[in-house]
Amino acid sequence: MAPVIQIVGYKNSGKTTLITRLAKLFNSMNLRVAVIKHDLHGFEADREGTDSYRFREVGAAAAAITSPWRTAIFEERETPLAELVEHFASYDLILVEGFKQEAYPKMVLLRSAEDEPLVRELRQVFAIVQKEAGTSGQNGLPRFQRDEIEPIAEYIRQTWL
Repeated sequence: MAPVIQIVGYKNSGKTTLITRLAKLFNSMNLRVAVIKHDLHGFEADREGTDSYRFREVGAAAAAITSPWRTAIFEERETPLAELVEHFASYDLILVEGFKQEAYPKMVLLRSAEDEPLVRELRQVFAIVQKEAGTSGQNGLPRFQRDEIEPIAEYIRQTWL
């Protein structure tokens, strides 16, 4: 089973940026990384006019399209995180954006000191990534600046891989 690391924080805290930078770095280490993103606002991943879009538009509850290089599955339902994690179990690492209340190890991104209470509200927080150098706390968790991608990746590698 691949280790699961959640990257959580408030809106515009840099979650997607951190995940893309970490995924790129882990990829350069020949690690296969899967990413799962939780979007509370809804999204449209398929484009109008494509065959898979047309299948969904006429009421198909699910549609899949595959090629020698890529597979996409569209289902008209929310998929539980545990099911997605199980699907990606063969990867080296699973990075999850969001799903704050799930019980996987978490890195919390803080935009400012005002976000600090989030650390105490969540379970399984193992590190903090902060935007501002002045953000501090007395919780004893490792802290990183958000641009310290190599040290963050090394900490994840040593702790979870």
